Amino acid sequence: MKKSSNLLTLFIFIAMLLGIGTGYAVYSIYGTPAAAAVPGGPVQQSTAQIFADRISILTDIFLRLVKMIIAPLVFSTLVVGVAKMGDIKAVGRIGGKTMLWFISATFVSLFLGLVLVNIMKPGISLNLPLPDTHAATGIAKADMTLKGFFHHVVPDSVIDAMAKNEILQIVIFSLFFGIAAAAIGDKAAPVVKLMDAIAHIMLKVTGFVMNFAPFAVFGAMAAIIAVKGPGILITYGKFIIQFYAGLLSLWVVLALVGFLILGKRVFRLLGGIKDPLLLAFGTASSEAAYPRTMAELERFGCDNRIVSFVLPLGYSFNLDGSMMYMTFASLFIAQAYGMHLGIEQQITMLLVLMITSKGIAGVPRASLVVIAGTLSMFHIPEAGLLLLLGVDHLLDMGRSATNVIGNAMATAVVSKWENKLGPSDATESLS
Repeated sequence: MKKSSNLLTLFIFIAMLLGIGTGYAVYSIYGTPAAAAVPGGPVQQSTAQIFADRISILTDIFLRLVKMIIAPLVFSTLVVGVAKMGDIKAVGRIGGKTMLWFISATFVSLFLGLVLVNIMKPGISLNLPLPDTHAATGIAKADMTLKGFFHHVVPDSVIDAMAKNEILQIVIFSLFFGIAAAAIGDKAAPVVKLMDAIAHIMLKVTGFVMNFAPFAVFGAMAAIIAVKGPGILITYGKFIIQFYAGLLSLWVVLALVGFLILGKRVFRLLGGIKDPLLLAFGTASSEAAYPRTMAELERFGCDNRIVSFVLPLGYSFNLDGSMMYMTFASLFIAQAYGMHLGIEQQITMLLVLMITSKGIAGVPRASLVVIAGTLSMFHIPEAGLLLLLGVDHLLDMGRSATNVIGNAMATAVVSKWENKLGPSDATESLS
């Protein structure tokens, strides 16, 4: 699996380079402005623009495939995730404290990403033209009233919501379905088992779809370079640097909150998870670091029952690095198309992402799937996703490492709140 993932990343990188080279060749030869249109006559396109329109068919196919998997993927994974949690009342005090941390950390991560992308404005310099299909509707349709928002949240038909890929409505139905399945216990076991099988099938389908990503990246890079020229690549470097600066600020916030609760032991915790953190960064997979993280937390002094409860739950509900990326990337794409979202719309996006980001942690390129649903909800061109796919692996390395820190901190804090944080092995050996 890891070799396959690394191979796909290599192919995406090669496709990005080939796309840049192809686009630059077209831009150098044909990248002249379109001839002035005769008054009353048809608007003429440059050869480069015609090339971009045709090569971007590859990206359109990929985006349609991504949208194809959203509804069944979100429904099956979220139902299984909620149902396997069991009765919330039975989970009791620990579950409540865990969810309190998860919800707070998710909000902070999303909000920090929102604030930083508004300050840094990494997408402004792109100045991409708005596609005709989106220019006709405009951003005004995303301007929701409070009544309109709740009408949009609550589905009147789950079939209709799935047909239209209304991801938030699918999530609401999935939550009700999952909680009901957990409430009736053994009677729902066959259904949960079926949903689990469907979830695994959809994860496999997602893997198949992602295999088309190199072609999509080639088409996207070739199209944008052919029309905008190579100078646009500077924006990619800026975006990567600014996103990592955002992750660093999130690390500082998590460490500060951890210090307030754990005291100086937070530094021992951060030092102890160094190896799993580096493993997650190197493989771009927080799941790869799971066994090492669990062992280090128990060595740190966390109760093994709390570790076995909080840590797995965190991998579905507490992916802090991914949360920051979702607001950062969504607003970056909006900025790239010159679409201004007001503060009300941005807060609505934040609240939407708090819900839609749950339950699909095991999905390859999960952030891409969640962002795809969010962009369509706010009438932002989904084609903007391909601006990021070429460098997604570099971004995922930082996200994965941040996810490990967030989940380790959550487990240690809940252990402290439950008075179940014993001395670490290192402390015991010194005393």
